[in-house]
Amino acid sequence: MITVRIEHPIKSFETWKMAFDRDPVDRKGSGVLRYRVLQPVDDPAFVMIDLDFETSGEATSFLTAMRRVWASPAAAPALGGTPKVAVVREVESEIL
Repeated sequence: MITVRIEHPIKSFETWKMAFDRDPVDRKGSGVLRYRVLQPVDDPAFVMIDLDFETSGEATSFLTAMRRVWASPAAAPALGGTPKVAVVREVESEIL
């Protein structure tokens, strides 16, 4: 499993969520198997998104599409700064 972790400041969660829900890059069609939206408990102006893919190629293609979205203020109206991105793979997991 390959995960794309995106972290960035936002201007408004409600505005960001509306843009996220518009799904401008077709998450499912891009190979996203599951996603999680996370927010620090002490920072409502920051968001983290984990998106799981089967392959690193799908993850890389998705990021290319997302960079086009982030470059457009109309498509990313609540973006409050440059996104930080990491493509990672799970090496261990355990349910306790």
